[in-house]
Amino acid sequence: MTSLMETVHQPIIPGLPDDLALRCLAMISHGYHGILEAVCRGWRKLFHSAEFSNYKAREGWCGNWLFVLTEGSENQWIAYDPEADRWHPLPRVPTSHPDQKHLGFSCACVSNKFLLIGGAYEANDQVFLRQKALTTNEVFQFDPFRKEWRRVASMKTPRSHFACSVVSGKVYVAGGRDTSSRGGIALVEVYNPLTDKWEDLPPLPSPQMDCLGLSFEGKFYVLTDLVGLLEQETSVVFDPSDETWLSVDDIWPFSRAMHLGIQVLDGGHICTVVDWGGSSVKTREVEDGEWHHRGLVPPVILPDHPRPLEVFDYGFAALRNEIYVLGGRVLRWEETGTGKFNIVKLSTVRVCNPLSLPLRWRETRPMCKPASGSILGCASMETRSLI
Repeated sequence: MTSLMETVHQPIIPGLPDDLALRCLAMISHGYHGILEAVCRGWRKLFHSAEFSNYKAREGWCGNWLFVLTEGSENQWIAYDPEADRWHPLPRVPTSHPDQKHLGFSCACVSNKFLLIGGAYEANDQVFLRQKALTTNEVFQFDPFRKEWRRVASMKTPRSHFACSVVSGKVYVAGGRDTSSRGGIALVEVYNPLTDKWEDLPPLPSPQMDCLGLSFEGKFYVLTDLVGLLEQETSVVFDPSDETWLSVDDIWPFSRAMHLGIQVLDGGHICTVVDWGGSSVKTREVEDGEWHHRGLVPPVILPDHPRPLEVFDYGFAALRNEIYVLGGRVLRWEETGTGKFNIVKLSTVRVCNPLSLPLRWRETRPMCKPASGSILGCASMETRSLI
């Protein structure tokens, strides 16, 4: 028999109409949700309800997210909320290869969704390490409102280590590796998140692999791993307005092997970290088109170690006009015993505004366990202005 208490409506927040209470809770950043769910059973039920997620989606309140996958997290992505200064794990991606390493994928945020695109699956087991990696065309989408993954339309071509970027609300992919092509592929596709469909585009002028994508001034740039090493420095750029490829003077004068990625900040500033004789922050100015040195990423100081250490294999992302340098590894010299280097995996997160000089670095909350070490992928998502 249902008790009298269970039949009486309990307000979401005592003293407030439910519609106003729902609005108040929906505006709270996702990093606080775990704490709020512990307040009472009613709030936990609300945060997991379709009513709550649909309300946030209608308002466009996706929140600010920094998505990261590390070597130490066993294929589980984690997310950072800068408002709450908190990290939390995401549900596991429903891949058909959950026990294998996922490498060479691309990730992008578009239409308030986070996409995990393609890549290759590689065996963890030493017995199967000689097997070829399995290249995939799968695409998974994380919904920040429902906090769940789902499969969306697969690419037409399986590929890994390819160029990817978002231009005018669509996701462009080009080049990369597949199972059979040794010198890369030239195939290009575009994804429309509104229709959940991939379409073929004119191919690259020549096959590319291990390439990087950049969205700049409404065009899709494909930067190769040989940029900065060729006598004639050029990039290829796709113009969606007439679906043509052009070779242009290279806006990226650094080798692919010397940098982590590219971030475009508000105002059209391009920012990167170049790992060459120290990790240097550089920006490309809108006015003169030149690259300028902004400062260095500081080394890491470990407890009980006599000197600062340079970090390698770290991640690089931008969120709200700040750049984040995430995780990575250091070589720590053990002076006792036989004397050798030990690899230390880091979970540290350092942040600065690259447009404000001198650079002022600060540390935020470290990544949640077991995330640490080399960064396999990272991307950021920002909510639209509430004004």
